[in-house]
Amino acid sequence: MSSEAVKITEELARPIVESLSLELVDVEYVKEGSNWFLRVYIDKEGGVEIDECGLVSEKLSAKLDELDPIKDAYFLEVSSPGAERPLKTKADIANHVGSYVNIKLYEKIDGDKEFEGTIKSFENDILTLEYKVKTRKKELSVPYDKIAKARLAIAF
Repeated sequence: MSSEAVKITEELARPIVESLSLELVDVEYVKEGSNWFLRVYIDKEGGVEIDECGLVSEKLSAKLDELDPIKDAYFLEVSSPGAERPLKTKADIANHVGSYVNIKLYEKIDGDKEFEGTIKSFENDILTLEYKVKTRKKELSVPYDKIAKARLAIAF
């Protein structure tokens, strides 16, 4: 049910979010303790305002009430994905060339499955990441289909 709830919510949320010149970043439907949460993450250049989250929540809630696709009781939360937002699509990665990221892979490359560094390029579905090993800079080329998860990261 949770993947179906996510799919339906994405279909309902996308036109609402886009009509407000916002970006639908992610949708998740998760159980925490005894409660279900339907979380919708939105963003725009420069970040989203609380009023925009409220407006999307109001419009999406009305659509969800009208269609009633999720039978469980749940809490709807609409928010910004925060500083470490996920990069869910090829377009997300392409739009974040030059950004510092954390990537997790399906299988090891050079003995590791997780890397943090700066996206140098994303061409022909190959992400080139510059990362440090102690004081040396290294480059890693990763095929897009080997990336399990990618998100923006904060460099320390």
